[in-house]
Amino acid sequence: MRRDVFQAIADPTRRAIITLIALQAMTPNAIAEHFDSSRQAVSKHLRILTECELVKQEQSGREIYYQLNANKMKEVDKWLEQFRKIWENRFNELDKVLMTMKKKALTREGNRK
Repeated sequence: MRRDVFQAIADPTRRAIITLIALQAMTPNAIAEHFDSSRQAVSKHLRILTECELVKQEQSGREIYYQLNANKMKEVDKWLEQFRKIWENRFNELDKVLMTMKKKALTREGNRK
């Protein structure tokens, strides 16, 4: 079964792994040190992230380093963009309503004096 990016990031441990390796490549052992789960469990998460192409493996001597594939994260960003636009529009509308309410309140306050 081929997994997609969204299945991969649905798991909180995998999201934490992505966050860890976003700044620097790490070995599976170094990654596993950050979790209370077994090395095998972390390896399973890394395998899923690799299958989805969110992380890349790089061999350096006898060690394998995992690093974030930032280009693949663009797929997630592109999907989220539609929601960003919706929320920006809603916030802009809310700003207009609040400004109208504020102007009315100031006008009422000014009329009382």
